[in-house]
Amino acid sequence: MKVFTMGVHVLDVLVRPVEAIPEGQGATLVEDIRMTAAGTAGGTALTLAKLGAEVHSAGAVGADPSGDLLVALLQRAGVGTEFLVRRADTATSASVLPIRPNGDRPSLHLLGANITYGPDDVPWEALARATHLHLGGPELIGVDAAARILSYARDHGVVTSVDLLAPGVLGSFEQIEAALPYIDHFLPNEDQVLGFTGEDDLLTGARKLLAAGAGVVAVTRGGEGALVVTADGAEPVPAFVVDVVDTTGCGDAFSAGYLRGVSLGRTPGDAAVLGSAAAALVAQGLGSDHGTFDLAAADAFAATATCHA
Repeated sequence: MKVFTMGVHVLDVLVRPVEAIPEGQGATLVEDIRMTAAGTAGGTALTLAKLGAEVHSAGAVGADPSGDLLVALLQRAGVGTEFLVRRADTATSASVLPIRPNGDRPSLHLLGANITYGPDDVPWEALARATHLHLGGPELIGVDAAARILSYARDHGVVTSVDLLAPGVLGSFEQIEAALPYIDHFLPNEDQVLGFTGEDDLLTGARKLLAAGAGVVAVTRGGEGALVVTADGAEPVPAFVVDVVDTTGCGDAFSAGYLRGVSLGRTPGDAAVLGSAAAALVAQGLGSDHGTFDLAAADAFAATATCHA
């Protein structure tokens, strides 16, 4: 598996645990502060590398210290960064995440250089030699640019997948419709399916995405697991029972596990099981890069761990 993770790259600053922000100039002691690579492209890259894929990131980051650190963190994880472009006039995208004791993660986010990436930055010839393209956050670069990139990949035999960044309340069908015919595997969360399709029912929304051209829709549902919808029907995949420390990067880890499963020839349902296992392993620590597992360990976890009823 030679995969391009293209799109959103973020430097996360995670603080845990945070029950409330101190008033005025007050201070509170915390247990941990970490910085990690993240984003619908960057976070997915981290877990794909753990699972044995050859990973190359493509996107835009600033020519600033935050960008230097983000690139170094990706490189340390074994991710190729030669196709990341550096912007001298725009800051690296970053988030500050005060993690609540139950693992919830409100976010303070800087869009930064992510919104500047476009077709002129794409390494077209290198992309054509990949086996998989995962485009994270296509709504930031515009649906026409996303459709052009995805259609080029498909024309060159590259398996395509997409995950969204924006919450469903900010989404509309027009933001994604033109790209859907070029997406083999669409990996949004439940809120995004409902928001971007304008439907009130998850299965109805997923089927609208299929009717518009997506090949498979694998929807993450947090603690309720995932729902894999194809032309042949819908298959629920339960989440695994773990002690949740932080949910940051769990959706990206699911995408990575799912795509690694697809690359190994597994059915979409079985690929989603690997995705759920990767997400559960990441959720047990702080940040998108948590865990030292590999493919064998993730499969072993999936075979032995308890599922939510």
